[in-house]
Amino acid sequence: MEEGMYRAVSGGRIALQRRQYSASCREFSVRCPRLQLRSLSAATCSVWLAAYGLFVLSQNSMVLSAAIFITLIGLIVYLHFVKIDQESLLVIGSLGIQMTSSYASGKENTTFIEMSQVKDVVINEAIYMQKVIYYLCILLQDPREPHGVSEVVPLFQSSKPRLDCLVEVYRSCQEILEQRKTSDFTRTLN
Repeated sequence: MEEGMYRAVSGGRIALQRRQYSASCREFSVRCPRLQLRSLSAATCSVWLAAYGLFVLSQNSMVLSAAIFITLIGLIVYLHFVKIDQESLLVIGSLGIQMTSSYASGKENTTFIEMSQVKDVVINEAIYMQKVIYYLCILLQDPREPHGVSEVVPLFQSSKPRLDCLVEVYRSCQEILEQRKTSDFTRTLN
């Protein structure tokens, strides 16, 4: 297992872990920074101070109870549905590509794409917050038109790694896709 440190589009530090299980099976994991206690404490204190200010003005204790309740519900929702700690890409040349997002609460979301559906893996560009950013995506073959693309599936949407990190993952994915094309070609010849 190799690990390299990179930067995200936002400038934050991310870690790319690379594992090679075989020549045609590799896994890439991008780890985002963990939730900072300082930022969590600042947000909680801000909400509670605002609630205390309203309590002083209104003399209604329901304001404080509501602030605590809203803060706790907001934190649970944030950890379970928003904050992604790690995004993984497992590429198995003979089988397919698996994408996994691990949330701060421990919940995981996994998507699998069969290799027969994969047309290519490319680096694309987009305009994001008045900047041009790059992202890695999987092009899915259109079943009705062999040379067409039916869907574009973006990868590492939460961590948004910069181009240098994406190029490393891209090259490795291309090696596996080339191996698959070569083996498919030799099978058709036999």
